[in-house]
Amino acid sequence: MIAKESQSVSFRRVFYIPGFDPHPPRRYRELYRTEAAKQAQISDYKITQEKPRSDSADWVVHGAIEDRETYAALKVLPWADIAREQLKSGLWTSWKALAQMAYTYLGTGTFRRLSWLRKGPVLAGLYPVAMLLAQALLALVAAMIAGSIFGALLWSGAGWIVGLPIFVAVLRWFERRDGKFFAHYLIRDYAYTASQNGAYPEELSARLKAFEEEIAKALTTDADEVLVVGHSSGAHLAVSVVADLIRAGRVPANGPELSLLTLGQAIPMVSFLPDATRLRGDLQYLSTRDEMVWIDVSAPSDGCCFALCDPVAVTGVSVEDSHWPLVLSAAFTKTLTEESLADMRWRYFRRHFQYICAFDTPGDYDYFKITAGPQTLGQRFAHRKPSVSRIDVPASRYTTVAA
Repeated sequence: MIAKESQSVSFRRVFYIPGFDPHPPRRYRELYRTEAAKQAQISDYKITQEKPRSDSADWVVHGAIEDRETYAALKVLPWADIAREQLKSGLWTSWKALAQMAYTYLGTGTFRRLSWLRKGPVLAGLYPVAMLLAQALLALVAAMIAGSIFGALLWSGAGWIVGLPIFVAVLRWFERRDGKFFAHYLIRDYAYTASQNGAYPEELSARLKAFEEEIAKALTTDADEVLVVGHSSGAHLAVSVVADLIRAGRVPANGPELSLLTLGQAIPMVSFLPDATRLRGDLQYLSTRDEMVWIDVSAPSDGCCFALCDPVAVTGVSVEDSHWPLVLSAAFTKTLTEESLADMRWRYFRRHFQYICAFDTPGDYDYFKITAGPQTLGQRFAHRKPSVSRIDVPASRYTTVAA
């Protein structure tokens, strides 16, 4: 079901909410610039990037797509500073985070429920645990070898004097190279998600309110569409922001069309936790609303998301009149060449970012047509039915919603 018809888009405001990422917005600006150029060449349309005219946008694009010209002002709604704060602590914080994550997901039974849906993201959740334990084992072996040599040279039992510093030194060596292993990054990402048992931490709730204000202002402009994009762990943040906007009556009936696009979402990682009552309530509320269009796009070959899992249905909060989101597949195996897939075979993060990159043989899903083309999100997918591989079986143990 598509909410409403509207005229073609001449001007669009786009708000992108990233996942748990310490990088500043310019990373996404440059990624958009390079990937849009690739897609334009492949698909034979034009898209150019310009400097913003005000601080209401991080960059502006001019599109000549499907025989129409459009302008779009794009802005990243950042929470990179919150991510950086979680990542800057010392070595032992990761081990504390590991214990917290294990206690939360195993102790509540959430991990078992998540494993019913998709094995990929569950394995992705186990990866940093296994990697940190492997690093600790290697550090222990190095410490024992050094300690035994030192103890043999001096006196029995003195090996720990050398062994303990070696153990710590090896662990710090791995930590400094986490840009290759991503173990510390991922474990802190998951631990932050689970830090309040699914409830939003205070600083994140405040940031969501600031996001709401930004989007609410755009809904009072002459834009034809206001598009909110939530990627990765930014998907559930986008859900809550849009739900708050509609609840507060901040979506004008005659204003821009409001659209929500969630990409590579891992919403069950949060919504399945016991205290995620706000998020579950937001999911249920949005699933019934006609003030916006909600499209959810994922791909089974993206192991970092709960691909084709209807976040409302699997969380167990669907009601009789639920009709959102429309769950669609990006179909990487059909829209990317064998060479591209081979290049991303072991590059899991690159694959997880494919949704906002160029496709070799794009189908209905084309991020640059969506953000810079002449059709609204609802118009573009009005002909589509949910993916036949959609998973919509309730799996969460916790289904209470905020009052």
